[in-house]
Amino acid sequence: MRPFVPSPALTVQPSRGLVDEKLQVVVKNLPPRQEVTLHSLHQSESSDFWEAFGHYVSDGKGTVTVAEDASVGGSYQGTESMGLLWSMKPVPGSRTGLRLRKMNVCTPMVVQISVYRGHISHGFRETPALACAVAERWYMAPGVCRVDVREKGVRGTLFLPPGPGPFPGVLDLWGGGGGLVEYRSALLASHGYISMALEYMTHIMGNSSGNNQLDHQYFNTAFAILRDHPQVCSDRLAMLGLSLGTTVALTMAVYSSLIKPRCLVCVSGSHVLPVEEPLSMFFKEMNKNGHKAQFDEENRVISRHLLLPIPSDPKKKVNVGKIRCPLLLIVGEDDQNWPTSESAEDMEKMMKEAGNRHLLTTLSYPGAGHLIEPPYTPHFRSSNFMVAQTREKVVVLWGGETKAHSYAQEHSWQRTLAFLQQHLYSRGDKSDRSNL
Repeated sequence: MRPFVPSPALTVQPSRGLVDEKLQVVVKNLPPRQEVTLHSLHQSESSDFWEAFGHYVSDGKGTVTVAEDASVGGSYQGTESMGLLWSMKPVPGSRTGLRLRKMNVCTPMVVQISVYRGHISHGFRETPALACAVAERWYMAPGVCRVDVREKGVRGTLFLPPGPGPFPGVLDLWGGGGGLVEYRSALLASHGYISMALEYMTHIMGNSSGNNQLDHQYFNTAFAILRDHPQVCSDRLAMLGLSLGTTVALTMAVYSSLIKPRCLVCVSGSHVLPVEEPLSMFFKEMNKNGHKAQFDEENRVISRHLLLPIPSDPKKKVNVGKIRCPLLLIVGEDDQNWPTSESAEDMEKMMKEAGNRHLLTTLSYPGAGHLIEPPYTPHFRSSNFMVAQTREKVVVLWGGETKAHSYAQEHSWQRTLAFLQQHLYSRGDKSDRSNL
């Protein structure tokens, strides 16, 4: 009688969790020293397939533990517990210039993880898997509430944590690509903040609502809507900006008499701007400098030179010496879209001269590009981009190397949450965030 040999078993924990939670992927019941391939697959909301894979060898007990064992090949190498997610790329034959972003935050990202015999690099659909498991990755934790905002000409989305509050608030500002981007705000609400994702580019993107959403008053009104929400602790508000959103956040924190944030988080942006005019002047300045744009060997646009050199004229940049709240500045040193390193150096110099350098914390990441987002999402060195003013589609070089950029996303997100915790929650109340 032949002895019973159990089938390979693959477990993924948590099977349902937030996108910034690490996965524990374990394969058991393999032969000792067995070569296997672990493969992840995700179908995006635009029906494109994304994948990653790592080559492993089981230990003497026939087990592979992704968080402890090294991948010896594949789309990532080394001991990388989340490599099956952050190294994802479109499957061969996909459309070019893709970027993976969650559009409907009320549904999860579903990732199928499979294990195959041997070290393989293609043909996953045609090859039978030894075992499979599915993980749901959510931006919205259970109990988080999503609320449309259409008030006083402002368009956006509020995300409310479960419970009565009051909660600190975060005004969430994305960049020049336009549209209403919700996933970061949903994740912030999952960590205990009322977050408002603000849409402020629709008139440029072709939706002429009659309101200039780049006027200072638009952001004053949006900030007031968040501040006056009955579940928001009105003196505990932050602004978080990426790319152009950084310029908006810095400008409003310095020059608005109505916006008084408790702290600022600025990602991959600059302080260079003609501050005496509405923020729409930024695009006019960019157009004037259009001749400075460069292209790489694949004809991808490198736009960081449009704001270089950093002007010495104080009228052409935000006077960050007037900032009166803590500022967290996140910089990718291989940013090919904005001159973030040069801007950070100039901002530090300006703040030092003004005597408020102590308010600045800079996180600078070698090998990171422009799109520093919440952790474990894929890195995009380049992707398609729609130019707001002309509606022209180009391929933009964002910069960054996959592993270094992924480290920057994980580390900077942890530091962002810690920074918000430090400055928006009182000391001693970490165990009960509803009691401010």
